[in-house]
Amino acid sequence: MAGPWASICQRLLIIAAIAVCVMGRAEAGVLSQSDLQKVEDLRPLFAKLMTDLMQTSQRTDVSSMDVDCIKQTIQELLQISQELSSYEYLITIEKDLTDFGDNSPMREVLKFAIEKSTSILTAERKRLVQFPEQCSKLPLAFGKNQQALQFIDATTGVLNSIGSRF
Repeated sequence: MAGPWASICQRLLIIAAIAVCVMGRAEAGVLSQSDLQKVEDLRPLFAKLMTDLMQTSQRTDVSSMDVDCIKQTIQELLQISQELSSYEYLITIEKDLTDFGDNSPMREVLKFAIEKSTSILTAERKRLVQFPEQCSKLPLAFGKNQQALQFIDATTGVLNSIGSRF
């Protein structure tokens, strides 16, 4: 997966990446092995989702109405990516911090990033749920929208699980 889709994947998982960085250095171990696995499992899920959406939208046997609706779902995912991109900076400042004890500023940065990312995902989920009526009547487009919602729910669940430890 190359181009903008790789960037989207990176941005959607940026907060999880911060959590992984903190896990390696925090004395108390911020994340469990189970959480780490859940974070890692998100990457291929997103790649598969975006690949599927793009391939489906380019198929010649799919109606133009379905294609338009699927492209709308892709646009919503791009919006999420764009909104989460501001948190990319958090990865770069993590490298400059050396104190990772229980009172580490990185723990607070991570907490903030998780809360903000979860808020963004929640708001964008609401937008995806408000799928246009004509799209909701198209089984293929509706199904693809549901897949996007499932990914957002999975990502939010992982972030909530991590955030509950702060």
